[in-house]
Amino acid sequence: MRVRGGVARWKRGQQSHGVKQAVNYAFSGVCDAALTAKTADGVIAAAGYADAVMTRYIVENGAIRDDLLTRDQLKGWVDGLDPLTGDRRGRDLESPVADLILDATINAPKSFSIAAMLDPDLATAYEDLQDRLRDRIIKLWQSELNARRGQGGAFREDLARIEVVELRHERSRSLDPHKHRHLWLNVKVQGADGKWSNVDTRVALRFQNVVNAEGDLASRTDPAWISALAVKGFTLNEDGEITQLQHLVRPLSKRSAQIEANKLIRTAWWKQQHPGQEPSHEVLNQIDRWAWATGRPNKPGDLDEDNWAELVREELAAADPALRLERSPIDASSASIEDLDIELLAAKAIVDADARSTGTGGRFSLMDVRAGALRALAASGVIAERTELATIAEQVMAASRALTVTLLDEPDVQAHVKSRMATSTAALKATIANRIEALSAPGIAAPVEEITGIAHALDPERVLDNDQTDGASAIAGTASVVAITGAAGAGKTTMLKVAVSALRRHGRNMIIVAPTKKAASVAGRETGTAASSLHQLLHDYGWRWSTGIAGNTEWKLLQPGDTDPTTGQHYQGPRTRIRPGDRIVVDEAGMLDLEAANALIEIIHRTGATVAVVGDDYQALPVGHSGAMALFRRSAFEKIELTEIHRFRDPEWAHMSARIRFANGPTETQNLAGELVRAGHVRVANSEVEAQQMMVNEWFGSSRRGESIALVTATHSEAQAICDAIQARRIASGDLEVDRSATGQSGQRVFVGDVVQTRRNDRASGVENRQGWVVRNISETHLTLVSTSDSSNLRRVTTEYANSHLHLGYASTVYGVQGETTDRSVVGPGVDAAGLYVGLTRGRTKNEVVVIAGTPQGASSELAATMQRQAAEETLQKSRAAARQEMIRAARADSLQTVGIDQDIASSLSR
Repeated sequence: MRVRGGVARWKRGQQSHGVKQAVNYAFSGVCDAALTAKTADGVIAAAGYADAVMTRYIVENGAIRDDLLTRDQLKGWVDGLDPLTGDRRGRDLESPVADLILDATINAPKSFSIAAMLDPDLATAYEDLQDRLRDRIIKLWQSELNARRGQGGAFREDLARIEVVELRHERSRSLDPHKHRHLWLNVKVQGADGKWSNVDTRVALRFQNVVNAEGDLASRTDPAWISALAVKGFTLNEDGEITQLQHLVRPLSKRSAQIEANKLIRTAWWKQQHPGQEPSHEVLNQIDRWAWATGRPNKPGDLDEDNWAELVREELAAADPALRLERSPIDASSASIEDLDIELLAAKAIVDADARSTGTGGRFSLMDVRAGALRALAASGVIAERTELATIAEQVMAASRALTVTLLDEPDVQAHVKSRMATSTAALKATIANRIEALSAPGIAAPVEEITGIAHALDPERVLDNDQTDGASAIAGTASVVAITGAAGAGKTTMLKVAVSALRRHGRNMIIVAPTKKAASVAGRETGTAASSLHQLLHDYGWRWSTGIAGNTEWKLLQPGDTDPTTGQHYQGPRTRIRPGDRIVVDEAGMLDLEAANALIEIIHRTGATVAVVGDDYQALPVGHSGAMALFRRSAFEKIELTEIHRFRDPEWAHMSARIRFANGPTETQNLAGELVRAGHVRVANSEVEAQQMMVNEWFGSSRRGESIALVTATHSEAQAICDAIQARRIASGDLEVDRSATGQSGQRVFVGDVVQTRRNDRASGVENRQGWVVRNISETHLTLVSTSDSSNLRRVTTEYANSHLHLGYASTVYGVQGETTDRSVVGPGVDAAGLYVGLTRGRTKNEVVVIAGTPQGASSELAATMQRQAAEETLQKSRAAARQEMIRAARADSLQTVGIDQDIASSLSR
């Protein structure tokens, strides 16, 4: 069980619309945990309604008491009033973007809800587990969060009292079993000085990592819950899911996608019948019940609430008849607390914190270390009361300090400030910076006349722009390190094609590699030279990597004659010949992570080759720690920026895309977001469901026009929800051949005609990770696939491969579309700045983004927030400066005077 994601922020909105929405939602709304209310006008992105029970919890000096609130009392409470007396608490914040409520969701894996649906004893045990976790969370909020006092909120004030309203929901928006709770923390809190003011939102958002970890710990170590499962014959797997019920989650999720489509169709029909009207809550209730029942065999046209649970149990039993059989109890064995390896748990805690710090240059906070310690304990196999685990968690945190470096010298740095870094990451940053600096040496660029002559010979109709010419000249020259940076569509591949020919003319080779096999294949095909993934080259030159016992990646360099741990054979040395002076080109170098870069530098030293990094670190970043391309650029003697954009048919959009790439600061991003709205590049949706349906409709529109389209989502689960909806609609219209099917990842059904994506490189079949395909044929043993970008490219994969490494591909995350060019592109809500930029630069003719908001003004504010980027921190100096900036902005516990940021710090933070 976990409080998934971040904390949703309910805002006041225009004319206090957020207050009204909150009250209506509390008494009649149901949603899943992905729905938020982040927009500036306070509109909640929620659909579906069912019963809800709510209670107010008052936590004062560690003690909890509760009462019930009426609708009017809740309205006053949300608006910052005492719900009993009507007195205002602290200063009234009238801004439409002022926070009212911080909304966290206790949202366990769906298999927990299925278990509760199937067995009343487990339902009771699950409710009790959520009660215990709720009490733990709200006590932590009262003791760990703070208010701010003084000018600019300079001083920290501990809290004496907080208030939380709990909403209990039994079902998802699609009326499928999904027991979860919303904990609404009122931003009005009472300090230890007795005064009411606002909670420090920055601290609350950072503390959510600890709250998430507390949920993981509770669901996997709580003795009462684990025992209740064991009595019924159930166990938890390594992911925290109920092993014996996890296979039922996918059918429910797919059915949910169909229900959402039904609801949208029915709502549109109702609005046609009632022009100019909006459906009431009662009408929406009727629509929801109709949508739930439609398409279910032998079910009425409307849902009977009293029979809802029994109908769901029947469907679950039909999916797995074994559920009707009584299971034998099993033993719930626990690892011994005395046998726990504290040092190993500490290492796992730091690996967890480090893995979550890639967006902040490797920096993490003491809160993040604490969360990592709790997750390590959760996965340890221990079953014990939370009080017993507290001491162990403290020991793990104490041991973890030896595995980190402190970026700030000041004592008593606030716990939420990201001022620590894993020793291994700090050493890697420093090592790579020094090695690249030592590697870099000046050289002579190839003559411009030679470059332009080669370009004309290759393609008389195309003329390189000045930047492309300079880039090809630098790569074909002799400088040991070259860095070419260019926006999406700036013609980097065209430049490389010319550079390849120039190098060959002088007896030198270009070895093209890329962080992904897919990107390497594209570069190799378009330049007419051999290409491979970077990791394939590293493997060829003796590098091996594996997951260590703490979850970290361990790298080892084999020498010829060493035993290869992966094959048991002797390593024979590299098969790819690289000579002194050859040019290794890393394409899509913005996705180059530090560890791979360090291994590549070793190859460069060994072979005497030169290197060129080509890419854009404003696009998708690596899964690991970023900054490698910036470090190469920092030390390179040849640095070229490609500024002209050639991809788009609309010159105005080319200019606009460049501005999106460099957008920074609230004023600039707000102005740019407004221009995007006015220019028609922004689609406004009222809910996540409506946003997904817009993207589904765009796919069908492009299909009818014969256009290619990229649908870009923030998460894989969102992409698959859109894929399910498109597939269901294609089945209904007869577009897919459903008489033959195969099974993809997670039990997903795949039919002839489906668009799919392969998710693992496979030499035997010739498919690559994240390649797009259309299923041409399905046999008992194989699937025949044809490339979505090249109809002559056919491949066959086994059904075993499909089962593990293939899923629907109508929509994808940013990593799936990086490097692609389509006719149109639509970006879904929730992406980050890099995802927005990549998504809005895929389409040649049209690029749009869907934003969840109530008004165009709200959409503009939401989009502006999305454009804000985290400054690059490729060096330890920049990480220290960023940590200091955070500390200066944070409230302090004493009356020390804060100072402005030094100009040197501000300069070092700039890209």
